Amino acid sequence: MFVADRQGMLAVEGVGWADTNARKPMMPGSLFWVASQNKPVTAAAVMMLVDEGKLSLEDPIEKYLPEFAGQMVPVKKEGDEVVLRKPARSITVKDLLTHTSGLPFSTLVEQPSLDLLPLATAVRSYAMCPLEYEPGTSILYSNAGFNTAGRIIEVITGQSYERFLDERLFRPLGMYDTTFWPDAEQVGHLAEAYQVDAKDGRLANIRIDQLYYPLSDRSKRHPFPGGGLFSTASDLAIFYRMMLNGGLLEGRTYLTAASVREMTRRHTPESWERSQGIGFMAEGETFSHGGAHGTHTKAHLPSGLILGWLIQLAAPPGADGVQAREAFEKVAMERFGPGGPMRR
Repeated sequence: MFVADRQGMLAVEGVGWADTNARKPMMPGSLFWVASQNKPVTAAAVMMLVDEGKLSLEDPIEKYLPEFAGQMVPVKKEGDEVVLRKPARSITVKDLLTHTSGLPFSTLVEQPSLDLLPLATAVRSYAMCPLEYEPGTSILYSNAGFNTAGRIIEVITGQSYERFLDERLFRPLGMYDTTFWPDAEQVGHLAEAYQVDAKDGRLANIRIDQLYYPLSDRSKRHPFPGGGLFSTASDLAIFYRMMLNGGLLEGRTYLTAASVREMTRRHTPESWERSQGIGFMAEGETFSHGGAHGTHTKAHLPSGLILGWLIQLAAPPGADGVQAREAFEKVAMERFGPGGPMRR
C-alpha cells in the first residue's frame, strides 16, 4: 500500500507475503499484475494524440479501422435466428474509452488467455461480432474497447502500442518497472497470485488465468491495452502524480490540463450507476481505477492525495479485500489529509 501527493511518495509499505510457499515477504518494490489499471494508461496515450491534433474523441473508429464499417447490432431474435441491422451511429473513440461502444468484454478467439493474439488480430475479431447494444446507449465493461483504442494508436503513429507507451510515457516518466513482459529480475520481485480454497478457506497459489506463462515470453505473449500491464507502487504513484499535476511532471508536459480534466470528469448520464470518465472512474472529488486481482489506485482532488492498494487475490465480489482497502483509505486520509499529523 502507498500514499503519495503531487510532489512525491509519502509512505509505502509491504505487508504480508509476496509468496507464502517461499516465505518471501511483500516489499515496497514488489511487482504486481495491475490488470485493468492499464486502462487509464491507454486512455492517457490516446489523449496525447488528441492534444497533438491527430484524432478527436468524436471520430468514428472506422476512420482508422475500416473493418468496423460493417458493424451490426441485434434488433430481435426469432427462434434460433438473430435479426441484425446497422447501428444508428458508428462507434466513436470516446465510446471505446467510456465502455459505451457496444463491444463485448472479449471474443471467443481470445482463449485460453487474453494475451495470445497480436493486437491487430484481436481487434479484427471484435469487428466481426455483432454489437451488444447501440453505441452510446448503455454501458458494458469492455476490454475489447480499450484494445481497439490501443490499435488506433498503432495505426495513427505507425508504432506498436507498447513502443508508444515506452517512448512517450514510461521511459520519460521514469516508470522503469512498468511492463507487459517482466524480465527475470522483475519476476523475482513478483507478488504471486492467490485465491481462497473453497474447501478449507486457505489461500491457494494460482496462475493468472488471463495470461500465458512464462510471463517473460515475448514470442507468444502480446500486450493487450485493456489489462496486460505489470507495475509497482512507485511507478503507479508517478503516473497519478502526473495526472494530479494537470499533465505535468518534473518540468515536462505529457497531457494538457484540458485533457486531464476531460479524463477525470463524468461522461455517463447521472441516471446511470457507473460514473465513467475517459479511462478512469470519475466519482465526485476522486478519479480511480482497479484491477482484476484487487489492485486499486485513487486520486483525491481536494487533498491532492494518491492512495494505492496492491494485492493479488482472485476472488468474487465481496471477498476481494474491498473492506480492507476502504479501511486503509480512511486511515490514510486521516493521517495525510488536511490537518492530519503526517501532512507535509
